[in-house]
Amino acid sequence: MKGISTINAKAETIETSPTFRRPFKMRRCLVPADGFYEWFRIDEKTKQPYAFRMKDDAPFAFAGVWDAWKAPDGSWLQSYSIITAFANELTARVHSRMPVILHPKDYDRWLERESERAPVDLLRPFEAEAMIAAPCNPKVGNSKNNGPEMLTSG
Repeated sequence: MKGISTINAKAETIETSPTFRRPFKMRRCLVPADGFYEWFRIDEKTKQPYAFRMKDDAPFAFAGVWDAWKAPDGSWLQSYSIITAFANELTARVHSRMPVILHPKDYDRWLERESERAPVDLLRPFEAEAMIAAPCNPKVGNSKNNGPEMLTSG
């Protein structure tokens, strides 16, 4: 799997993807968050990050899948991927995709492993009316930068 990025899994292909179809069926997880970033391309060289969160500042959970396998050295590796869908009206102003955000009422159903079919119907954009977005500090794209100042436009 060297060279393949698995941080995101597309909702449209998750049931057929060789990488994700088994984890989607058997190893679904919740990825807690209180926001996420997407980048708007201003021009060829410039991107402006935006922070997305719930209007009420409540935490939420992304739909995720996890997997584990043995590395060539014999150690176990564990990872997860966040499932993405086409963007809702708010996110689409910045980016064409967004993470799948689950409603708390759907958490148990998402995690259920005994059902005949995985809950593919939950893989949809979250309601734009419940969310807000704001431009944030361009330094947010570097993992060395961290702190509340990343949420300001800088």
